[in-house]
Amino acid sequence: MNKLALLGGPKAITADPGDLFLWPIITQEDEDAILDVLHRRAMSGLDVTRVFEEEFARWQQRKYALASNNGTSAILTALYGLGIGAGDEVICPSSNYWASVLQLFNLGATPVFADIDLDTLCIKPEEIERVISPRTKAIVCVHQYGHPCDMDPILELAKRYNLKVLEDLSHAHGGYYKGKKLGTFGDVAAMSIMTGKAFAVGEGGILVTDDREIYERAIAYGHYERFSGMETEYLRPVEGLPLGGMKLRIHQMSSAMGRVQLKYYDSRMEEIQKSMNYFWDLLEGVPGIRPHRVRQEGSTMGGWYSPRGLYRPEELGGLSIVRFCQALAAEGVPFTTPGCYAPLHSHEMLKTYDIYGEGKPTRIVHAHRDVRLLDTAEALRNTEIAATHTFEVPNFRHFRPEEIEQYAAAYRKVCENYEALLPGDTEENKAFTGNRHASHHIF
Repeated sequence: MNKLALLGGPKAITADPGDLFLWPIITQEDEDAILDVLHRRAMSGLDVTRVFEEEFARWQQRKYALASNNGTSAILTALYGLGIGAGDEVICPSSNYWASVLQLFNLGATPVFADIDLDTLCIKPEEIERVISPRTKAIVCVHQYGHPCDMDPILELAKRYNLKVLEDLSHAHGGYYKGKKLGTFGDVAAMSIMTGKAFAVGEGGILVTDDREIYERAIAYGHYERFSGMETEYLRPVEGLPLGGMKLRIHQMSSAMGRVQLKYYDSRMEEIQKSMNYFWDLLEGVPGIRPHRVRQEGSTMGGWYSPRGLYRPEELGGLSIVRFCQALAAEGVPFTTPGCYAPLHSHEMLKTYDIYGEGKPTRIVHAHRDVRLLDTAEALRNTEIAATHTFEVPNFRHFRPEEIEQYAAAYRKVCENYEALLPGDTEENKAFTGNRHASHHIF
């Protein structure tokens, strides 16, 4: 037996990774673009931002793009652009980061949760239909950890029930579904482009759409300096002040960096895809783990944001995901977060909390039904167990086969020697239910 490092054996990984995981890639060209904005004192201007938006819209194959100060604002303005308001229901995945959901509270709308698929970790089309009501207005499709949602049946549902579709692209910049670019399926797409994302500009967010009214409503909500000359007739009488009372413009140093990053993103993304697929190819057939990647022809994982593996504890004697990741960390693997996002529906914010002092839980203050009754363990079964069936894996930014092989060997070592880990497993490990922030390490 190759003794596990957690139990006193040698580490599988000893080499310094150098820049193998360093992201984003920053060059002199990025620095020059940022310094130009700084020296011109143009940080709060719009000239660079408008060019960035035009270039991004072309790259995203959409007519319009609107940059914001962060992804949360981009999603909020996208929801407002869709006409989401008080009493509307919007269907979302509960296995998700809060930023795709909680903005609904600002609009008086109600999030309704649908279950996910355990292999894709994305919202399950047949579960969407189960929770549709006469007040349902839209579906939020989160391409989770880069895996595309199954858009064909989702779009068919949206058409049948006259629903809007928002794609959250925060994990999937540049990804494809059946040969078509993600972000071109829904009525609007929005995403974070902060430092940790696959397409990263420092801090920012951006939405894209082909619908002029959605675009102008998004401007009207929080981009007061651009709220004039609207083609949308009913917006003209209120031009000049932001309808949401917010100032959401992006910092132009981020826009400048975004222009440079966009020039090289496709080639860098291609190298990431080659590296990540090579890593998972090396682990094909290893018991207990499966790749979280798309196998459909013409579909890709984009820039593999915060990549995950799928864990099958029944193949490893019931070993907890926490103990499994502890063993990997001991072997020298730097990215070993167990699980994924904790279910949003389990948080008091989505159950009992009255944020605005309106006398009842904010989630249902404008609702026509108590949607919390839909959040049962049976209805959201996959969502509730997802954290015990997923784990973080390294995001290789460069194709260096020998180094990638060393990391794959660490996973193989732990899986092949799982029996030695079982005696040290604990009830606390087995009680793990996920992380509010998926990058949070619990050991």
